[in-house]
Order: sequence, then structure tokens, then C-alpha cells
Amino acid sequence: MVQSNRLYFIDAVRAFAILMMLQGHFIDTLLSPAYRDNSNTLYNIWSYFRGITAPTFFTISGLVFTYLLLRAYAKGNDKARIKKGLFRGLLLLGIGYSLRINLVSWLSGYFNPYFFVIDVLQCIGLSLIFLVILHVLFKKYSYFFSLVLFSIGCICFVTEPLYRNLTLETIPTFIANYITISNGSVFTILPWFGYSAFGAFISTVFFRHLHRGRFKISTIITFFIVGLFLIYFSSLFLTKLSYLTNIELFKLSADYNFLFTRLGNVLILFGVFYAFENFLKQSIIARIGEKTLSIYVIHFILLYGSFTGYGLKRFLNQSLEPSTAIFGAILFMGVVCFISFHYAKTNAFVYNIIRKTTDKLKHLYHGLR
Repeated sequence: MVQSNRLYFIDAVRAFAILMMLQGHFIDTLLSPAYRDNSNTLYNIWSYFRGITAPTFFTISGLVFTYLLLRAYAKGNDKARIKKGLFRGLLLLGIGYSLRINLVSWLSGYFNPYFFVIDVLQCIGLSLIFLVILHVLFKKYSYFFSLVLFSIGCICFVTEPLYRNLTLETIPTFIANYITISNGSVFTILPWFGYSAFGAFISTVFFRHLHRGRFKISTIITFFIVGLFLIYFSSLFLTKLSYLTNIELFKLSADYNFLFTRLGNVLILFGVFYAFENFLKQSIIARIGEKTLSIYVIHFILLYGSFTGYGLKRFLNQSLEPSTAIFGAILFMGVVCFISFHYAKTNAFVYNIIRKTTDKLKHLYHGLR
């Protein structure tokens, strides 16, 4: 049965994640080091919830992207969606790099290797490309596709101790930065693709069973049960697994188990928003969730000074007191969202700019010929 149901809670989750990212980046960039006190309860709570943001982005991206692929395939024509997915993946890679361009610096003859550092957009873009490849390979085998996605997620997480301190000095920086954080990359394809794989796995479950009675309530309960298990018992489970199998890797993973616990946080978040989905339809929260890429691009330019080098960081870097930082973060979120709503109807705003630019370059090229 082909489902036409839109998963409205997805937009709400994305809105939560993007707003958390806005305030998180603002406060982390501008708060004075004197107030970064790990013994302060409020700071710890803020830091903990800030840590949920990236896992949520990766998981929800894998979920919605694969869900749309499955819907297109069920309708008998996923070629357009595959093509669009590959384009989107490459586009995110391009935007991710472009946001690190400093034209002023380049025109003065200085090229900063910071340009090659990998951030969330490049990592999500590459993850989407990988998901397209996996879809093409296994789309005819629905349950096996689910198993492959779940297995990839587990492998990415469990093997994290093996590549945690990996350095790839003999590999070109451009490539190595996708794998190692030694050159300053914020995100790498491992382990972060694991979240996208788990999100894609969840999408296969939604797609197969969304039409069934009581699916929503059972899914919400499952989100909470599995989420709580991952938060409080996944380390113990890995330790027991190490003892039973005599595989030390499970114990190493348990000793620094932020990946599975963060996935547990994400599932709890999914459960909360899915439970209140009916109240979120057509809300301002859902609308914000439709503009995540536009919001990300705008905030990066304003805060970090993409293209010009002149952003808030240049003038206020690590200089604000907590009250000023909190007020500033709220104002920053409002300004960025206002610009996004005023100038960008949806994320398609960014995509259309790229497409129009590409078309103009093609016409120029053919004209020169």
C-alpha cells in the first residue's frame, strides 16, 4: 500500500534541532571562558542538550530522505527522486565548502586551510549520497535493506574506538578530513553516518507499517522504551556483550558510549514530538522546520562571517556574560528566522539560487563556444 501521509512531526523535530543549533552556536562562540563552568548545573544542562542537536540532525535527515525514496519507489518511479537526492547531496557538499570561503583573505593572497575542514553540511551531503547508493542496491529487498541499515549504524558506533584518534598524514587533507578530526574537522563520516543509517532504518519501519492501526501509539511507546534503554543501559549491555563474546571492542565502546546514549536522546525527542504531532500541523514550529537549510546558511554568515570574514565572532568572540549571551541568543534566533521567513519561502530558496546560477553558467559557456 502506497502511503501519502506526511510525517508532520519531522518538521517539528527539525525546527527544534535548528533552534538548538542557533542558540548553541551563538552562546558557545560568544560566551566568555570565565563562565564555562562544568560544576554549574545550568551550564551542564545547556551543554547536554546542545549535544543532542547534531545527532538529531543526522538521524532526522536519514529518516525523511529515505522515506521519500521509498515512497517514490512504491509509486513505481524513484529515478527522479534518486537524481534529486544525488543533486541535494552534492549541493550540501558545495554549500558546506562555500560557507568557509573568505573572499577578503583570498583576494589578499592568503588561503586558509580552514576551507577544507568538514562540517555538518558536507557530512550530511555525503551521507545522503551513501543512502542513495544503498537504496539502489537493496530497494528490491525491503527487510534486508532494513537489516543492512541497522547493521551499518551499529558498526559505525561500536567501532568508534578504532578510529577515534586516527590520523591520516599520508592522505590528502581534502579527503582525510572526512575521516579524521586531527586537522580540525568538526564532523566526520564515521561515526556520524551511523545516525543517518539509524534514521533511514526507522523510515523503513514507518513506510511498511504507518497505515496499520495503533501504529502511532505503539511507535511512541517504542521510541520511549528503546530511548531510555540506550540512555541508561546501553553501556551495561555492551559490557556484558564483551564479557560473553570475549571481544574487547565492546568494552572499549562501552567506556566512552556517547553515540548510543545520544541516539537514545534522539528517540525520546522523536517520541515527544510524534505524540504531539496533531498540535504541530501548520504551526510556526513546523514552518521553521521547512527552512532549516536557509536558516543554517544565514546564521553561518551572520555569526562566522562567511565570504567577508566579518561576523559576530570577529567582534564579540568569547566576550559576553551569561545574561547578555542568553538575551543575544534569543535575539539572534529571532533575527535569523525573520530573515529566513522574509527572504526564503522554503529551503528551495537556496536550491533555486544554485540552479539559476548553474543555468546562467551553462548559457555563458555555450555562448562563449
